[in-house]
Parts: sequence; structure tokens; C-alpha cells
Amino acid sequence: MAKKRGWGKRILLGLAWALGLFLALNIILVLTFRFAPVPTSGLMLQRRVESWSADKPYVARHQWVPLEDISPSLGVAVIAAEDQNFADHFGFDWQAIEKAIQHNEVSRRKRGASTVSQQTAKNLFLWSSRSWVRKGFEAWFTLLIETGWSKRRILEVYLNIVEFGDGVYGAEAAARTYFGKPAKRLSPSEAALLAAVLPNPRKFHANAPSEYIRGRQAWILNQMRQLGGEQVVKAL
Repeated sequence: MAKKRGWGKRILLGLAWALGLFLALNIILVLTFRFAPVPTSGLMLQRRVESWSADKPYVARHQWVPLEDISPSLGVAVIAAEDQNFADHFGFDWQAIEKAIQHNEVSRRKRGASTVSQQTAKNLFLWSSRSWVRKGFEAWFTLLIETGWSKRRILEVYLNIVEFGDGVYGAEAAARTYFGKPAKRLSPSEAALLAAVLPNPRKFHANAPSEYIRGRQAWILNQMRQLGGEQVVKAL
């Protein structure tokens, strides 16, 4: 009986050490990327692995640039399109979540309510799936980056790793791929067009926008003006 209790304590101690190590590594990783440029992301690695079984060649385009070298219009555009309460929430927009639940109960077209913070956590540290396990990790990393990073840093990382098309990651790669210019020179119209494809950047194309994307672009431009334009980013 005593031996069984001894093994039970060892197992519990081992689990506690494993959990402590996991938490410590997570915190170290988040604090590192509070300051260091992000060389790659979980999503980029996932796309690379997926390409191994694809028929067409895969070329990834990604170049980290500081937020000062990204047009403020793009920051405003993604906030207008994806998360208008970005500056005010702590990672989760509960009002938007409630509205999404109500909408999804009566509509076939499902609506998400992920904030920029949640998307940053998912894209950087995790993989793309709809499992509850992944959502749980997403919530955990969202809390970590909201605690350890500024809103400005969250937006900077988001704009540098978000997927804008097949193999196109971040503002600099998107601006050069679709408009032949650096991200710093994106116009409000171009920024709104890039933000318009974010719900599904592998289906919609900024360099060949459909009527639906043009409609979203116009709506985003209007929302950008109502939010106060570039002042939204400058105030972060």
C-alpha cells in the first residue's frame, strides 16, 4: 500500500513539474517576442507542412518590419474590419461573441468573433483548426500576450504575420506582392483592400478583387473614417 502511495506521489510530482515547465516555456516565449522580431509563426510552419503533399510548389514571402514602417492606414483597416473594440478589451470582445452566437443560431453563414489579439495568439503560437483543444490554447496565449505586451506590440506582430494570400505573410510581403511598393506607402484604399480579404485570404485575392471584396473595401473605408482614421493607431 505504501509503495502505491509512493508511486502516486511521484506521478503527481512529475505532472506538476511538467506543467510548471510548460508554463515557464510559454511565458519565456511570449516575453521574448515582446521585443524580438518574429521570424516565423505556427501558421507559416503549418502551411509549409501542408505544401509537402500539394501538387503545386510553395513559396513563402515574409519580411518583418517595425510598425513605424507600416502605413497607419493598414492598422486602422484591420481594426475596422476585424476588431473595432481592440483598444478597449482584454483579449476577448464579449459583446461581439454574444452577437455572433445569436447570429449563428438563425443563419447558415457563420460569423466569428475572434479579436486581433486572439488571431495573433493563434497565428503565432498555434495551428489552424476548429478543435476545442486549440481554442483553449488560444485563450491561454491571448491572456499571456494581453498581459505581457502592449496593444501596439500586438498590432505590430499581427500585421507582420497575418496571412494575406497563399504564401504571403505580413504587411511588407503583401504590399510588395500586390501593389509593388513597401508597406509604409500603402494608401487607405489599398489598406482597406488588404483587410477585406482577411476572412479568407486563400479564397479572396487583393490583386483580383471580386464584387464582394470591393463591397467590403468600401465598407471598411467608411468604418475607418468613422473610427477617426490614423489616430486610432497613433493613440495605441
